[in-house]
Amino acid sequence: MSAGEHLPCSGSEDLPPVARDEAAARAAALREADAAFAAWARGYGVIAHDPLTQLRVHAMVQALVAEGALPDAATGWRRLQAADRIASAGMWLVVHMTYAREVRLDGAPLQAAQFKPTPEGHTGGSLNMAVAYAGYLAINALDGRTRAWLMGQGHCVAAIDAVNAIVGNMTAAHAARYGLSDAGLTRLTQDFYGYRVRADGLPEAPLGSHVNVHTAGGVLEGGYLGFAELHYVHAPLPGERLVAFLSDGAFEEQRGSDWAPRWWRAEDSGLVAPIMILNGRRIEQRTTIEQQGGERWLHRHLQLNGFRPVGIDGRDPAAIAWGIWRVERGAQEAAAAPLHYGIAETIKGYGFPGAGSNRAHNLPLPGNPARDAASRALFNEGAARLHVAPDALREAVAALATHAAQGRPLERDHALATRDVATPALPPVEPIAPGGARSPMAAFDAHFCAIVQANPHLRVRVGNPDELRSNKLDRTLDLLRHRVPDPEPGIAESRTGAVVTALNEEAVVCAALGNKGGLNLVVTYEAFAPKMLGALRQEITFARQQAIAGRPARWLTVPVVLTSHTWENAKNEISHQDPTLAEALLGEMADTVSVLFPPDAQSALHALDRAYRRHGRIAAMVIPKREVADVTTPAQAERLADDGVAAIEGEADAAELLLIAVGAYQLAEARRAARRLRERGHPPAVLCIAEPGRLRTPRDEYEAAWTLDDAALARLFPPGLPRVFLTHTRPEPLLGALRRIDTGPQTTRALGYINRGGTLDVDGLLFANRCTWAHALAAAAEVLMLPVDALLDTDERAAVEGRGDPAALRAGPG
Repeated sequence: MSAGEHLPCSGSEDLPPVARDEAAARAAALREADAAFAAWARGYGVIAHDPLTQLRVHAMVQALVAEGALPDAATGWRRLQAADRIASAGMWLVVHMTYAREVRLDGAPLQAAQFKPTPEGHTGGSLNMAVAYAGYLAINALDGRTRAWLMGQGHCVAAIDAVNAIVGNMTAAHAARYGLSDAGLTRLTQDFYGYRVRADGLPEAPLGSHVNVHTAGGVLEGGYLGFAELHYVHAPLPGERLVAFLSDGAFEEQRGSDWAPRWWRAEDSGLVAPIMILNGRRIEQRTTIEQQGGERWLHRHLQLNGFRPVGIDGRDPAAIAWGIWRVERGAQEAAAAPLHYGIAETIKGYGFPGAGSNRAHNLPLPGNPARDAASRALFNEGAARLHVAPDALREAVAALATHAAQGRPLERDHALATRDVATPALPPVEPIAPGGARSPMAAFDAHFCAIVQANPHLRVRVGNPDELRSNKLDRTLDLLRHRVPDPEPGIAESRTGAVVTALNEEAVVCAALGNKGGLNLVVTYEAFAPKMLGALRQEITFARQQAIAGRPARWLTVPVVLTSHTWENAKNEISHQDPTLAEALLGEMADTVSVLFPPDAQSALHALDRAYRRHGRIAAMVIPKREVADVTTPAQAERLADDGVAAIEGEADAAELLLIAVGAYQLAEARRAARRLRERGHPPAVLCIAEPGRLRTPRDEYEAAWTLDDAALARLFPPGLPRVFLTHTRPEPLLGALRRIDTGPQTTRALGYINRGGTLDVDGLLFANRCTWAHALAAAAEVLMLPVDALLDTDERAAVEGRGDPAALRAGPG
């Protein structure tokens, strides 16, 4: 154990006086004995190495030399000196990205015309992150391992982009525009919040206000603060290492991140090094952590939640490097050891004027340097303290460019950034003959287990916010088991179970989204699913960016099953009757997210099969858990999976009317209505839409490649034929997505959920929302210009018009 690491504090100033004096004396003796160590220990500019950090880092370097990772200690000190200079230069460039329109590597003071008229940036956090990211680069160079990274503070992207530009760790889009020169860095600052747009509507610059697909090594936007905290523990596969830079504000406000010790296991997880940037401020306010007692209070809180906290100096890249090393060593010490957690204590905006103030969150100077002389002077003074001479900076960059010699990838190519999961072995879908009835979720359960068993090399995560058995996933639970710290005998639980269960929808969906190297499934009551939207949308938009950049995501599609859904939750009050997530996702990019409504077991199995054959997508599947009729033939089910739509009954060419169903219960009502229409001499065709997004009007070339062409739609939906939609969702979002087959108010009607609910049965909920078979017939009469009495009997009409007994509709036609 290195000196002082058992102490809960991050810097020597926090030690008791006796320990502080002892640490100072021991560090002084080490400096006296080793000139190379002393040269590093002097620090650089605003970066200082306190005695406790010196002792810790000295012990780390000695250990790395003993292990053979470093040829000698002097090499370690040179690399750590380089990290100091790169951190300082990164901070220098960050403040230029916020305020300056011009960069001069010689560090000459900037004049008014060289500043942006409208500065922008999350500058304080980015200054802190520049130090942390330099520490991450340093530990990689010290021990020869390229770790993955992700950052909860996606708005601090300036730190990552600045340091990457300095060290040359860039994606192709950045390398083509930026570099370590006046011109390259000037373009970087001008692109940052440059707002320029291309003719096709996409941003002209590859920089963003948050991590994006062009950020070297970026895998998560971080625009939804708190989701990285839920992802990180599930992300690395065995043998991989991940550094997760986390936000103190997100930790205290996004519950679920403190559950990480419940999920991490040495047996089936890679090493994770969570490093909280404890800078004490979130936007206008102090964090609760600071108000409750700061780092000492946080240590106690983390210990109560199963972590082993490690305090480090967040103002020092070497301390960050040591913290990552120590957290990883802690995880390797014993399989049952608490998950170590680094707390990098710093001041928001440390190293530049305005640090620690409310201003530090965005613009730390009191005014705009382009117009305010006092602020201009503060900028130039602050930048001068951070400046690194060009030759010294290039020497530092070379010292950390150890990748070729160590045989490791650049940080832009870490394991999470280069995920490429081969299509899994998929057992054939067993054919189900129409005519029977079964629970689609029960059939889904059996097929999912068969897929899991056919792919033992893929780590599985099932995100579950409620009861798997209630949702008919008995086999899945018995096979994979709840993941718990202390399994209860006789219960489907295991320390290494694959089912992550917590009544926190965001936490459990992120367990699956984080496991991008494996096979994933999320199952939820449909009404709870809207809580997952932010996490899902972050993945959808990032995957779309990857496709546009020509580097499509290669993780396996994640099915998100919405069951115990709106119509079969009729008994559970209107709070449980909510199709919002499906509607919201219908508005997203159809080439990146599928919203699926398989109407029976056969179609549900084919939907699951197709999902796992594809990469980089979210597949939201609305599937009944109750028994419903087996309607589709294998050929129809495959057509639904491949094209998103299939004819179920009748031929459009011979029909007077199209009955178009979206959803299992809706298809049942459509088929009942079709029987009456045929009885009364008005032959219909019944179609089922399983994926409305395949039929939408494409909004760009990416959606156009996913949607059906006009000729295919015209064959299925002849333009002049009247039509009635019955939809699982509210009618308006569906019609918005299906404008191509909406023939207008004279010949099209849409029935669906209209926010009517309560404690009802399925028939009652259908009636309350005016979308029974009889309501469909009333709508059919309108578009066929028939009297309602031609299709409905007297008591049926009275019920539909709100004058009679709804029970008259229960028997139905046929």
